[in-house]
Amino acid sequence: MEKESTMPGVVPKIPQPRDHKAQVAIWADLDATQSEAIINAASLEEVRSLLADQFKLTDLDDNSASSILLDLYYYTVQFALNKGFNKEQLSAFFSIVKKTHEVCSETPFGNLEQTYNYFKELVLCHAVKRPPWSINLFSPDQVHQITEYVLNTYFRHYKLYKYVFTPMVRLDLSISYAGMPETPVPSEAGDVEADQPVEEQKEEQPAGEEEKLMEEPPEEETAAQKELRKLITTQLNEEISRLRLSLDEQIQLNDEALQKKLASVDGGGGAKNGRGSSKGKKK
Repeated sequence: MEKESTMPGVVPKIPQPRDHKAQVAIWADLDATQSEAIINAASLEEVRSLLADQFKLTDLDDNSASSILLDLYYYTVQFALNKGFNKEQLSAFFSIVKKTHEVCSETPFGNLEQTYNYFKELVLCHAVKRPPWSINLFSPDQVHQITEYVLNTYFRHYKLYKYVFTPMVRLDLSISYAGMPETPVPSEAGDVEADQPVEEQKEEQPAGEEEKLMEEPPEEETAAQKELRKLITTQLNEEISRLRLSLDEQIQLNDEALQKKLASVDGGGGAKNGRGSSKGKKK
C-alpha cells in the first residue's frame, strides 16, 4: 500500500524531518473512561474492538494500513495490561507510542534520529517529577521495560512502518549545463527543415524511411555524457552506502545514551519519587 508523489518540474511542498518538543500526554488519546473500559474488558478481542471503534479503523479488509495501525495499538495496550499499568499509565504509554508513530510517518524522508529523540523525551516527560513539564508517572523499572519494548518492536521495524505510512517520492531530474548547447528535440520526419509544415514533411518522406529510422542503433554517448554518468553513479553509490548503516547499531547507541540519562536521574532522587507515585496510584 503505497502512494506516489511525483515531482516533474516544480517540486511540491513535502514535510522535512524536524525536531519535536515532547509534552505530558495523559488522556491525550485515551481518556479516563476509555482506559478503564480497556482495563476491565472481558477479553483481548473486546479490547481490539474498542480500539477499532475509538480510532475509526473499520476498513481492515480493504485497507492494509488500517490493519497494521490497529495491530500497533492492540499490542501496545496488551503490553500495558500485561505489566499491570493503571489507567493513567495505560493512557500515557499508548500516547507515547502513537505520537512516536505520527512523527515517523509525517515525512517520507529519513527521520529516525528525530523520531527516537522525540520518543526518549516523551518517556522522560512521564518519569521525572518536574511540574508542569514532566511528572513521575513511571518508575525507573517501568521506563526500562517501556524502552526495551518499543525498541524491540516499533524501532526494529521502523523502515517497514515508514514504507507503509509515507508516500513514495519520485523525482524526475533534468540537468542543463552553462555553455553547452541544448540537444534539439528530434522530429518524427528526421532532418527536414523545421519551418516546413508537418503535412508536407510526411508527404515528402520516402516510403519505408520511418522503419529505417526506427532500426538505426542509438548514438554512442559522448565523453562528456560518460563523465556525467560516472559522476552521478559515484554520488549515488556513496549515498546508498551511507544509508545502509545498521539500524540495530543506531538503536543500541541511542539506548545506551538513554540508560545513562536515566541513571543520572535515578541518582538525583527522581527514581525514588517515581516509585512512590506509582504505588500510590495503583489500587
